[in-house]
Amino acid sequence: GTFLVQHWLGAEGMPRRYPDYLSSDGFTALNTVSTISSFLLGLSMLPFMYNVWKTAKYGKQVLVDDPWGFGRSLEWATSCPPPRHNFLTLPRIRSESPAFDLHHPGISQVDHLESAGRRDVVEPGRGAAPPLGGNKGDK
Repeated sequence: GTFLVQHWLGAEGMPRRYPDYLSSDGFTALNTVSTISSFLLGLSMLPFMYNVWKTAKYGKQVLVDDPWGFGRSLEWATSCPPPRHNFLTLPRIRSESPAFDLHHPGISQVDHLESAGRRDVVEPGRGAAPPLGGNKGDK
């Protein structure tokens, strides 16, 4: 409500940086809407600032790299803050979820999907839709 209304007022020809406007200009109603919206925008920051303060004062510090245990990307596999070179050796990447594979080496997402009766893996040459010329491998 604050910035979009100001855009509309500018498109209607309201000059910028004027301290007062004539009521005959027709900008009063939209300026009132913009003013009320800007106060609401300011008030909406209060719960956010309270949450930041409460978390900083009473929140528990997270001491593990992946607090939920299901991080997928490599940034969840290193400490926070990360060491100078992140990893001492180049990690082996066998799937699109290398951190999950590191934390749960016995579980593979493909195995999990297949055991649930789903087959979401698209094999090479067998896409979800045939190419425009038809699937030449099928006869």
